[in-house]
Amino acid sequence: MIIYLLCFILFLVGIYGVITKRDLVKIILSIAIMGYSANLFLILFAYKKSALYPILDPILEKSVEISMVDPLPQALVLTSIVIELGTTALLVSLAARLFQKYRTFDITKIRRLLG
Repeated sequence: MIIYLLCFILFLVGIYGVITKRDLVKIILSIAIMGYSANLFLILFAYKKSALYPILDPILEKSVEISMVDPLPQALVLTSIVIELGTTALLVSLAARLFQKYRTFDITKIRRLLG
């Protein structure tokens, strides 16, 4: 149970960074932290103690305690990693273009310049 709580705290750290930081790079890193914590939560949710793999015969494996991980959330996390990579690349390219135009990563200065 404590692992799920730590995962949620990691997500809250990401939300805190998005809300309070003014630097675009720090905001992008905070969004990445939120994505990593969501992936971690999916993998933690997939872990099942004392479960059998679907391909094993339950009669043969009754005496052995096996811990398994459901493969479906693993596939979802792989897809999520690819989507996060694309999102991060888009955010970094937008931040680079904003830096080329305004010569700053500070959001408050960008809002003041407006042009």
